[in-house]
Amino acid sequence: MAELNENNLRAIVQSFRAIEERMADPQVTQDNKRLTELSRERARLLKTAELAETWLSLKDQIAECETGWLAEKDAEMKAALAAELAELRERFAKLSDELQLELIPKDADSGKNVYLEIRAGTGGDEAGLFVRDLFRMYTRYLDAEGIPYEIQDLNETGVGGLKEAVVLVTGERAYDLLHLEAGTHRVQRIPATEANGRIHTSAVTVSVIPEADEDEISINPNDLRIDVFRSSGAGGQHVNKTESAVRITHIPTGIVVGCQEEKSQIKNRAKAMKALMSKLVEKQRSEAAEKYATEKKAQVGSGDRSEKIRTYNYPQNRVTDHRINFTAHNLDQVMEGKLEGVIGAVLLAEREAKMRAGEGAAVN
Repeated sequence: MAELNENNLRAIVQSFRAIEERMADPQVTQDNKRLTELSRERARLLKTAELAETWLSLKDQIAECETGWLAEKDAEMKAALAAELAELRERFAKLSDELQLELIPKDADSGKNVYLEIRAGTGGDEAGLFVRDLFRMYTRYLDAEGIPYEIQDLNETGVGGLKEAVVLVTGERAYDLLHLEAGTHRVQRIPATEANGRIHTSAVTVSVIPEADEDEISINPNDLRIDVFRSSGAGGQHVNKTESAVRITHIPTGIVVGCQEEKSQIKNRAKAMKALMSKLVEKQRSEAAEKYATEKKAQVGSGDRSEKIRTYNYPQNRVTDHRINFTAHNLDQVMEGKLEGVIGAVLLAEREAKMRAGEGAAVN
């Protein structure tokens, strides 16, 4: 790892404090757009600034302890100072490693809200049942982590499963925790309807789409087809007698979004439009990446929904992430929302890959 630069770390701490001061400015608090930008920047720098402050403080403590140890004549006191110095240096070394990882550049979408979309793939009814299982798994995980979310749309299969589930996950940690969940999730298990006890394999696709900012894209109203209908009750806490649910089709791309969670058609339409904007921005980014760039070396998988990223094997109580060759035999706990080990392993691999890529760039 490259040596940490004290001046750079002090600059990070100063930048963080300056952001907090600007956020307290009455003119800024009245400007929602500016306040949102500063909040994201604060979230991006928060952990780095905290670690940098601790690192700088420890560095000063070590220097002070070294001076005292050199000046001390009493053997007993000198031994005590040596032990304290050894402890400080050990803490400093561990903190330096943690800070090196934290200094790896974050994605531009870090700190954004995301749309978590789960859709049935191959496997018929069994795939729809697994959509419901993954929906339950993710929402339990979010509940345990204290991350807010709103259910945008749920479409039932009619046999207890879901064709799709769309959840807006909000807060500063939403993107950072979930962005590597995109791809194909495969399940291997014996369906309840299987009389001969044969194991079936089904697939579900997951996409994680950062919420678009208002000024990122403009949509021509003439390109939209807007349908309204009664809420089915599957996606919300109610069944309306009025046509409050909204589905919007973007005709040029064929992208369809819906929302039926609110009792108000106006609110559902606004939420659906926000989701459509995010999908269109994501489409533009994907097309640009395909046209102008190769896959990033630092990526742990492309995020393409066609890429098989994880297998959930019920007979073996096993979950495997194929991108990093990670396997754990606690599938029963994972499906209850205890995803920390799986997600943590993938995020750690991503950070290490980015760090190696950064070191390679520095050498070249």
